[in-house]
Amino acid sequence: MTLIPRFARLALIVCAVLLGACKPASEAPRAMVANAQASASHPDDYRETSPGKPGGTLRLSTSSDTTTLDLHSISHGNTQWLGRILFDCLVYQDEQGNITPWLAKSWDISPDGKTYTFHLRDDVTYSDGEKFNARAVQLNLQHMRDPATKSPLAAAYIAPYVDGRVVDEYTFEAHLREPYSPFLDVLAQSYLSMLSPRQIEQAPKSIAEPPIGTGPFVLESYTRDQGLNFVKRKGYHWAPAVTGHQGEAYLDRLEVSIVPEAMIRFSALESGQSDFTVDAPTQNAKAIRLNPDLHIRSLIRKGNPFRSLTFNLETFPFQELAVRRAVTQAIDRDGLAWIAGFGEYQPKSDFLASNTRFYDPAFKDVLNYDVTEANRLLDSAGWTQRDAQGYRVKDGKRLAAELLTYETGAYPSSIAVAIQADLKKVGFQLSIDLAPLAKVLEKRYAGQFQVIAAGYWHTNTPDGLYILYHSQSISTPSFIGQNIGSFRDEPLDRALTAARLTTDPVELQKLYSIAQQRLVENVPSAPVYESHVLVAYRDAVKGLIYDTSHNTPIFTTVWLDQEAQ
Repeated sequence: MTLIPRFARLALIVCAVLLGACKPASEAPRAMVANAQASASHPDDYRETSPGKPGGTLRLSTSSDTTTLDLHSISHGNTQWLGRILFDCLVYQDEQGNITPWLAKSWDISPDGKTYTFHLRDDVTYSDGEKFNARAVQLNLQHMRDPATKSPLAAAYIAPYVDGRVVDEYTFEAHLREPYSPFLDVLAQSYLSMLSPRQIEQAPKSIAEPPIGTGPFVLESYTRDQGLNFVKRKGYHWAPAVTGHQGEAYLDRLEVSIVPEAMIRFSALESGQSDFTVDAPTQNAKAIRLNPDLHIRSLIRKGNPFRSLTFNLETFPFQELAVRRAVTQAIDRDGLAWIAGFGEYQPKSDFLASNTRFYDPAFKDVLNYDVTEANRLLDSAGWTQRDAQGYRVKDGKRLAAELLTYETGAYPSSIAVAIQADLKKVGFQLSIDLAPLAKVLEKRYAGQFQVIAAGYWHTNTPDGLYILYHSQSISTPSFIGQNIGSFRDEPLDRALTAARLTTDPVELQKLYSIAQQRLVENVPSAPVYESHVLVAYRDAVKGLIYDTSHNTPIFTTVWLDQEAQ
């Protein structure tokens, strides 16, 4: 049974409650400084420190449905923690970003960097009894690359993969067309989980529901837009060694309810009708912290921070670097972080998450909020005249653009309105096209926009910069890329390409530093704050650890303290 009926009753109680989204400007910076410590991680966040007690059902809420459990075919954020419930990966990262064994016991890399030989565990089975082996790896990599899968993420992450060879039952050889140093890193992510080879071969559509995996839980039921139930997988004993956990999960059951309304998720948690939410409402964070029965944690996703805007460099007025930079520096990041995160989000003005390997803090202040500098840049670019409405004009043309966006919890329309107000102060007219998601996607991939609401693109490696900003990531008629603004910069391309060809950490730091510098100098988008994972739970929930690739919860180690309930 799911929690939907209980949440539905709660909705009648809280539907009339109105939450004020505004906060005095003087309070926002203090709150953000105070809560910044909540984003700091600790080594104990990533490994079990003591055994837990078996038994019990964890009642969990989330804000949205993935609509499918074929993890290779989606890029939904919930994939990051759902994948660790149902599936396992070939390898795992430790908290320093080093690659460690999981379903692969070890691996060899050829001198030319183009052949990876994986030596697999021989004691892993899928929940239907099928063996995990080299053939399973081969079929999974094929499934990620199969055009029929329509993978928006996994396929891009293994783009250099050509084919593979089954050496023997538990040895698999992967062939790449070129050296690709992030290969092992991306294989550690939930999006690249090892799905059932039988389903891939015989009934690929059935992976959507119900999928078969090797993970610590088995799907019992799934009702779209309502909830999912999982039961413990008996005999599971192959969790990554660095998590410190041995054997089966402690919980007997996981009951996941899909609850879009933030206030209902909070009220259910507060009243004890749920135990855990993976989407802690930022507007209720203060109340959660003041409640002795509740806990809240905020950690930063690796990879790319949240971007407020991505500019189309092939359209007016964003061909001009001065305009892109001025717009970016005219945006009040503290204000936007407050609107979206109520003080829970750390403002950000550079292009790599601060906890990502090879992050260089040298460029973190280059694009800071500075209205005076924004005005100077626009003046220097010849936008010196103003019309009767106060907007800048040059050669009889107004400095203006239309923002393409859609309403979403991660990017509410209030964000767009706030940016519009910020830009008006420097004489830039921003109109807002609030369109249905399908229309936004159609225009996005056709390049039919001036500036678009961006969001975040998560990965556990700085190669995320290649995915978003390398010229090879620009869409073509046969390729859907993520460089949607058609940004081209040869020095950036050279650095990111070279980073894929080396494993030398000294050289990688140099190359990724060059890339980060080129991005703050050329401004293809406007970073605004770190991408945060916020979870909240009741005091009875113990043993929580986080996945090192995603900084999302792992439920294998979670247990319930019956005395605290």
